Parts: sequence; C-alpha cells; structure tokens
Amino acid sequence: MNTEKVILGIDPGTNVMGYGVIRTKGQQAEIVAMGVIDMRKEPDPYLRLGKIFERVTGIIDSYLPDEMAIEAPFFGKNVQSMLKLGRAQGVAIAAAIQHSVPIHEYAPLKIKLAITGNGQASKEQVAGMLQRILHLDNEEMPKFMDATDALGAAYCHFMQMNRPDSEAHYSSWKDFANKNQKRVSATEEKKKDYGGETAGRRLSPQEQLLAALRKK
Repeated sequence: MNTEKVILGIDPGTNVMGYGVIRTKGQQAEIVAMGVIDMRKEPDPYLRLGKIFERVTGIIDSYLPDEMAIEAPFFGKNVQSMLKLGRAQGVAIAAAIQHSVPIHEYAPLKIKLAITGNGQASKEQVAGMLQRILHLDNEEMPKFMDATDALGAAYCHFMQMNRPDSEAHYSSWKDFANKNQKRVSATEEKKKDYGGETAGRRLSPQEQLLAALRKK
C-alpha cells in the first residue's frame, strides 16, 4: 500500500488534449504536472495525430508513469466527431503501449461520480473539487479544463486502486456461487429439473453456472 506510483491521466481531444500527472503513496496523492496539447494551429488532421503521439511520448519519457488512465469517448450524435475523437484516443493509447505503460479506461460519468459524487457534474465542478482535494492555488489552475478533466481521470484511477477490501473478489465460478447464495437460490426456485422445465430452451448464465457446479 505504501508503494509509490505515478499515474498519467489523459483527456482525449482533437483540438486540445489534456494531461495530468499525479504521484501516489498509500492513501495520499499529489499533483506532479498538468497541461494541454494544443493542436488548434495545425490544420492537417493527420499531422495533429502525429503531434499527439509525439507529445504523449514526451510526457511519458519525462514523468515515467507506472499506469495511464484515459477518459473514454462520449458517444454523441455527431459520427464524424466521434471518429476523430476515437483516433486521438487511439494514438495516445498507442504511445503508452509503445512504452509498456498499462492502460485503464474510464467513462466520463464514472470519473465525475468518483470526484464529485455526481455523475452529471459540470467541468467546473470537477475542477473545483480537484482543486480542494489536491490543495491547488488559484494560480495553479489551468486555463483549459481539458487539463483538469485529465487530472480527474488520473485521480479516479487512484481511487479505484484504493477500493476497500470488502468489495467482492472471486477466485473462481464456484467462489462466485458461494458468495452469491441469494442469487443462486433464486435461480433454483425458478426451476426444479434441468431436464424438465428447462428442456428445449437455452439455459440462462446462472443456470449454466449451476449445471457446471453440479457436475463437479
């Protein structure tokens, strides 16, 4: 738990891509750096992708992150925008893969929920909460909230790493069944004989699990 880790957070973008780096130890986290990759002056979309790869590679070389947390693209109605955003995310992921940095992807809703407790929080609310959590002065807050969004992805991953041990962990399907007796019992009540009521139809995942356990 006291092992130090450096986490790089990335908020993908086609015009401005945010990044945030935190250093963690146990239950503590501190900011190392945050900023943006500004591509607005580059008209060629493919050269923009090249710049993303170059800059993310440079950030990884500078801060040597142990892991990378990246925000998943938000699925909107504009297909072209989604395609461009997906490409930008893919290039950032490729840079991390080239450096053997493990990658973790988080939905925007999950990041907002982890930071503010509200999955529908605004960018301003996320930035404000991170400022309080990481004790940042007003002068340290970036102009672009893409940077604080990236910092949020990194901090979300830090919180995910520190989940309580009480959360369910399963070593096998049998372990799952033993720890979920209510769900297993509910399935038992719905059928009395696998060769009778369930004959002629495909078994549900729960029924398949019970059938497999019975054979052991």
